Amino acid sequence: MLKKRIIPCLDIKDGRTVKGINFIDIRDAGDAVELAKKYVKEGADELVFLDITATNEKRKTLSELVGKIASEIDIPFTVGGGINSLQDVSVIIKAGADKVSVNTSAVKSPGLITEISKQYGSQCVVVAIDTKFVNNEWIVYVNGGKLATSIKTVDWAKQVEKYGAGEILLTSMNNDGTKNGFALDITNAVCQNVNIPVIASGGAGTMEHFKEVFQKTLASGALAASIFHFGEIPIPVLKNYLKTEKIPVR
Repeated sequence: MLKKRIIPCLDIKDGRTVKGINFIDIRDAGDAVELAKKYVKEGADELVFLDITATNEKRKTLSELVGKIASEIDIPFTVGGGINSLQDVSVIIKAGADKVSVNTSAVKSPGLITEISKQYGSQCVVVAIDTKFVNNEWIVYVNGGKLATSIKTVDWAKQVEKYGAGEILLTSMNNDGTKNGFALDITNAVCQNVNIPVIASGGAGTMEHFKEVFQKTLASGALAASIFHFGEIPIPVLKNYLKTEKIPVR
């Protein structure tokens, strides 16, 4: 069994780390560079940086801040938000990111996934899927969760793999920030339908939630934000707990 990854996420707005609930009610969570350094020390396996308003504000990801964080960390670093072209990817990779995350731009032009994959390798492309349970159906949302599409989540997951994505970051908008646990049903459905790693995101509130997502789905990683930012669950404590529950972690 592959070792499971614990991944803190820095949601960035106006250059600061923030956290919301169900993609709204955003509050400040601290300095991105300081948090990144703390997570490396604590043993995080990877770090994700999402510029959450870049797409809606029609601007590029904060490459300067990406560079500052990259220079302070030595774990895989994924960056997303406002990436619409190979040129955007080049800027982010040069700033120090190992992988890029595309979401809205991938839905609008799926060929971008293929372009990035061909240029940088599929391991560099993470497709972020924001999904919401509406009318008994898990549907893909874009524009930072503000706009519904008519695309079913599992269908889209299968497509992004065909286009060349190396990984999926799956966020349940219904669970996001609620601390009620991950959306196990859709996470498992996506995992069962693709052959690339899936990171579960949205809803982590207790250590048991991590155990549950790893035991009941095939997710290869679990991402969380507020419980790490506000020190509710230190990463070393979480990893020790998972080891005692016989879940392989790094």
